[in-house]
Amino acid sequence: MFLLNLQSKIPIYEQIQAQIIRFIEAGVLNPGDRLPSVRQLAQDNGINPNTVAKAYAELEKAGAVYNLPKKGVYVAEIDIQSSRQQQIRSVLLPLKESGITKDEIILAAETIYGETSYAED
Repeated sequence: MFLLNLQSKIPIYEQIQAQIIRFIEAGVLNPGDRLPSVRQLAQDNGINPNTVAKAYAELEKAGAVYNLPKKGVYVAEIDIQSSRQQQIRSVLLPLKESGITKDEIILAAETIYGETSYAED
């Protein structure tokens, strides 16, 4: 279920978080679905259980999952649009703080998405 790149510069716990959020947004995981146990996910992927626990804790803090002690971790009811806005904000704020302008971001987005905006006369 999870595809983790152990050689990536992105920490494994962040990869787990991002994949769970994507699964929720895509409807693969629905509210109330039980996630794999920390031990099972760690064992299946050959990673430290503390890494999985950290990912789950961060997701719980963000409101994407909830933990029922001795029962497991479950997908919470989340507002997908709000989640997407939060993801965009987490990407844009560091760019703004580093001095990148709004125009530079728009130009980069248009390039990446292959779009060109033309001013109407």
